[in-house]
Amino acid sequence: MTKKDIVRTISEHIDLSQLKTKELVQKTFDALIETLVRDGRVELRNFGVFQIKKREARMARNPRTGEKVPVKAKSVVTFKPGKEMELRVRGFKEPGQESHQGPQGPTDEKMTDFTPQT
Repeated sequence: MTKKDIVRTISEHIDLSQLKTKELVQKTFDALIETLVRDGRVELRNFGVFQIKKREARMARNPRTGEKVPVKAKSVVTFKPGKEMELRVRGFKEPGQESHQGPQGPTDEKMTDFTPQT
């Protein structure tokens, strides 16, 4: 799924133009990035946690030559899925497979619907 797909899906579900929806989605992403850079962590309940972690400098090996090469320290973004996402992903079946069986049986319709829960 691309950002364009997200915009199209949201636009259809909330009856908002794709142009306005694109602006809303972009502002949301911008706010997430700004908060992550400022605070080092963004927690979205039932979705997951984005966090900046430091990777230490280390020695690695070039797979072609076997030569040892230094890798500089860097910051990376990690993502840990929330419980609801974990449960829903466990029931995922590849397209063409028969049903979405989760740990507690078939996934109910509400779980697969994009409509925001209030």
